[in-house]
Amino acid sequence: VSWSGLREERQSRKLILFIVFVALLLDNMLLTVVVPIIPSYLYHLDESTDTMFKNDTLSQQSPPAAFHSIVSLYDNTVRSSSSNTTARSTDLAPTSPATTALPQNSSECPQSTSKLLNENVKVGMLFASKATVQLLTNPFIGPLTNRIGYQLPIFAGFCIMFISTIMFAFSSSYALLFFARSLQGVGSSCSSVAGMGMLASVYTDDEERGHAIGIALGGLALGVLVGPPFGSVMYEFVGKTAPFLILAFLAVFDGALQLFVLQPTKVEPEVISKDQRIEPYFSPGAICFGNMAIAMMEPTLPIWMMETMCARKWQLGVAFLPASISYLIGTNIFATLAHKMGRWLCALIGMVVVGISVICVPFARDIYGLIVPNFGVGFAIGMVDSSMMPIMGYLVDLRHVSVYGSVYAIADVAFCMGFALGPSIGGSIAESIGFPWLMTLIGIVDIFFAPLCIFLRNPPGQEEKIVSTKHT
Repeated sequence: VSWSGLREERQSRKLILFIVFVALLLDNMLLTVVVPIIPSYLYHLDESTDTMFKNDTLSQQSPPAAFHSIVSLYDNTVRSSSSNTTARSTDLAPTSPATTALPQNSSECPQSTSKLLNENVKVGMLFASKATVQLLTNPFIGPLTNRIGYQLPIFAGFCIMFISTIMFAFSSSYALLFFARSLQGVGSSCSSVAGMGMLASVYTDDEERGHAIGIALGGLALGVLVGPPFGSVMYEFVGKTAPFLILAFLAVFDGALQLFVLQPTKVEPEVISKDQRIEPYFSPGAICFGNMAIAMMEPTLPIWMMETMCARKWQLGVAFLPASISYLIGTNIFATLAHKMGRWLCALIGMVVVGISVICVPFARDIYGLIVPNFGVGFAIGMVDSSMMPIMGYLVDLRHVSVYGSVYAIADVAFCMGFALGPSIGGSIAESIGFPWLMTLIGIVDIFFAPLCIFLRNPPGQEEKIVSTKHT
């Protein structure tokens, strides 16, 4: 009987792990699918509004436009006497020699570099809105999961993300896209905090938990991996709406799975006395600064590629592919290896590699030159995340607190700090001092932060002794 009970428990744990995996996969696919779409979409949206404004002003100047149309009819250049078409053709005439000198994909090349640089701030603010809202929501979600359990918040997260996805599909203005991105932050907070807390509560052994969190982070990695290339290819060949509708369909599948498998459960209210407060040390800092590097690249790298490489739409997303693949590899390798070699050492090396890789990014002259540095960035962030997430749960265990909602809310706050500050600050810095200096700056910050991971080498021995004496 005990053997069958153990087997049932293992199966239920695997199902919970699968649900958390799918939830993180969807959340991060929605997070990254917009990376190649939004900069290009907003640029063309601004271009279309500008041309409409020009057309309106030109149409008001009817007498000279009418005169030009008569001349063009005499020259047999235009068959229609429409003032708009003629005025536009004469207006764009001086730029035609310049466009012939451009590379093969000249249609993709932005006409105004200054306007493109201005997109940095708009795109950065849009990307940062999700993480900022998530940052504000997390302090409420952590304690909430300790009171009502993990199942309801993770399901609420699915519902909110479904609405956000549908909004992304059909929004055609900056304001609506901004609201959809912000709304996603609330859903992400529910999914990530409740998901990680649920895993930590069912995987009580430290090594097993490290492995389970590594698999769950694999879902996150897969979402980051599939998102940008999926988004850019669908946007180029099908349209903006298609990738979001596919994600909405996947979200419905995840919701049905949650309803089928998870049953609402009560948990004991959290009791943490003053001397047992969660003290996560430098783990959140490593998570924050490590992820800030890729967060700064998300809004600025596609714009830099459009400016310097004349990159096509599909290339804007494919550029992130090496980082995503290596993150998936890194989280899977170091989920178990970090426990053996020391999680602090794994995080320290990871932070240094992130810094060096990020500094190398602007030296790329084409999309192929981005492969090695982006691979390094993803692999190193995988090292940091797969080391720090289990440490957070371990620090809770040292203080004999049986609920994990609050500590994973802290971990998620750190993650969100990186993704809130990264795009918003990164967009402004890239506009003022340029993309290469931005990458150098965040690279130096990561390298200088790395030695602080040494403090995680021996987590609080004093509390450990207190716990052991209390148990004896």
